[in-house]
Amino acid sequence: MAQTQRKKILLIEDDGGVVEVLRKRLEQAGFDTHAEGRGASGLSAAMQQRPDLVILDLGLPDISGYEVCHELRKLYNRWDVPILMLTGMDRPADQLRGYAHGADAYLTKPYEPAELMKTIRLLLGEVVPA
Repeated sequence: MAQTQRKKILLIEDDGGVVEVLRKRLEQAGFDTHAEGRGASGLSAAMQQRPDLVILDLGLPDISGYEVCHELRKLYNRWDVPILMLTGMDRPADQLRGYAHGADAYLTKPYEPAELMKTIRLLLGEVVPA
């Protein structure tokens, strides 16, 4: 019987506490995770690993999350690697800018865990119960 390969999620987030909470939640849900705390290292990891999904913070210490998103879109189109922006920036203009730079979904912190998991599963093309 063939074993199903676990989907890989790349976390680009500089807050270690947020990373640990996300990593625990995602791994319990059956995903493999890799985390990077800077935009440049996140882009490098995305090139080397080809994740199934990227969860991206906007407030990174080296380069803007918007720029990271734009660069990720040069590497992968929306159907290859979806990007979920997960950030504390909650103004409508921030959200619009995120979509303009290539995000597929935009959630703000603090987030509802169920909403996060539902969004991830939808982005990965999985069937999500109503």
